Amino acid sequence: MALTQTAETRYTKPVLVAINKPFDDEDGLQALRSHPLFSELNGKDLQHLIQQSRRILLGHHQLLYRQDMPAHHFFFVISGRLRLYRLDSSGIDRTLDSIAPGDCFAEVMIYADPPRYACYAEALKSSEVLMIPVKAYQDTVESNPKYAQAALRHYAKRAVSRFHDLEIMTVQNARDRLIRYLIDLLPNGAEEGGEVELPLPKCLVASRLAMQPETFSRILADLKANGLVRVNRSRLFISDPQRLIEISQ
Repeated sequence: MALTQTAETRYTKPVLVAINKPFDDEDGLQALRSHPLFSELNGKDLQHLIQQSRRILLGHHQLLYRQDMPAHHFFFVISGRLRLYRLDSSGIDRTLDSIAPGDCFAEVMIYADPPRYACYAEALKSSEVLMIPVKAYQDTVESNPKYAQAALRHYAKRAVSRFHDLEIMTVQNARDRLIRYLIDLLPNGAEEGGEVELPLPKCLVASRLAMQPETFSRILADLKANGLVRVNRSRLFISDPQRLIEISQ
């Protein structure tokens, strides 16, 4: 996929209409129950919320919603992977994030005024999401202060994560941005090496890190040539994360 596409091209993509399908998959339900926004809900309230929600099937590269659309729902990923991106004033496509199974997104719409989606959400592969009405969740939270406290803890954690992302993006050197990004993918951070999988195609990781695909490929090839990473398509093995950190300082 190209790094940049025009606004006109993007607007021709259809938004999939919700498909009625019961959410009765036990693994998906367990993942939903484990998410901070829902973990404090009692069984009755969670089931009531699920009954008001709808399961959506998305095809490869289908849009779930568009930037600036009125927002009446937020979403939980059951399977697949989605990409969040914005179009700037010149129509340039900027990747913001990738969303994996077990993640919620657009949940800021619960308290947004006016509620409008701040970006596009696109399926990178066949995906299933649960479309949850904002009003239904608001009513559930208002019924129990404990639910509201759990939601606030979730937002606080997300804010810390966003500050960390902002810190990475303010690094001027493209190589250092990539190194910090790779370190964050490791399960134990810089403490232990291991294998990681890029959550997005390489051209979109480049977009996420505000660099051209050619720059991304050149830096990754340089790290590979110096024995700092081993690359097998979308999988990378980092044996010594401390060495990566040292060259970025």
